[in-house]
Amino acid sequence: MRSTPQIPTEIEDYRDVRWRREGMRQVETALEAERFIEQVGFAACLTDSRRPGPSLYVAVCGRRDAVLPRNVQKDEEASLTWVLKDELLKRGKVYYGKLARGKAMFLAPRMIPYFHAIWGLRRAEEAKRLSRPARAILRVLRREWEMATRDLRADSGVTDRTAFTRGLDELQAAMIVVPSEAVYLPKFTYLWTLAIGRFPELLQQRVKREIAVREIARCFLRGAGMTLRGELARVTGLSRPEAGLGNRALVDEGSASMLAPGAYRVSEATTALRGGS
Repeated sequence: MRSTPQIPTEIEDYRDVRWRREGMRQVETALEAERFIEQVGFAACLTDSRRPGPSLYVAVCGRRDAVLPRNVQKDEEASLTWVLKDELLKRGKVYYGKLARGKAMFLAPRMIPYFHAIWGLRRAEEAKRLSRPARAILRVLRREWEMATRDLRADSGVTDRTAFTRGLDELQAAMIVVPSEAVYLPKFTYLWTLAIGRFPELLQQRVKREIAVREIARCFLRGAGMTLRGELARVTGLSRPEAGLGNRALVDEGSASMLAPGAYRVSEATTALRGGS
């Protein structure tokens, strides 16, 4: 029986470099945040060291052990992360939304077709798979194209706040609707728009599911250096069996090795770390 592998020190160092968990490379501006997201491929917004995977908040902190305080409103690093998130929404160069399992994530443009192949919803499937509130919200946005939360709730007729929020979450998870801007005056609200309006070519690409799973696994493994059992599934929202298929596809092509069931290491991890990339 092989013991369950642990993340070795050199892989933690590798992740420090790739995920900006170093004080000298921390993210401070929207441009740096966009570069970080492009480098890692996808990242959470406000997760900390207690959850695996790249995170904008951890990159803003620039340290491996970053933990969100209970009162995030008074925390400078959490506040800066929130400000950067708002700037990234307005700039519209990276994808942002609540994706699988309601996780708020950023996607680099190159990863959009792969995530859409897994979680995206074709128009022909909407009537069967979307709830009535979600369809009502979508009808309004297809007519108006962009609308603030309060106006969208009124025009859609989904006046119950819980039902409205769930409907928006459905549309985000299906990669149909995204927040396009955060407005603070006279009162805080999001502006919502159709995702295809921002990324039309990327969202219309057809990618086979098995290829999408493999490329999502490749993207994560290149940034992580090594992945343990269940880690890819937790970070991305893939099921564990499908995450395993993606990792094994990388082994089959020779770009990764399997250390134990559920544990994989990217072939170039050590070389890349030595090069400082």
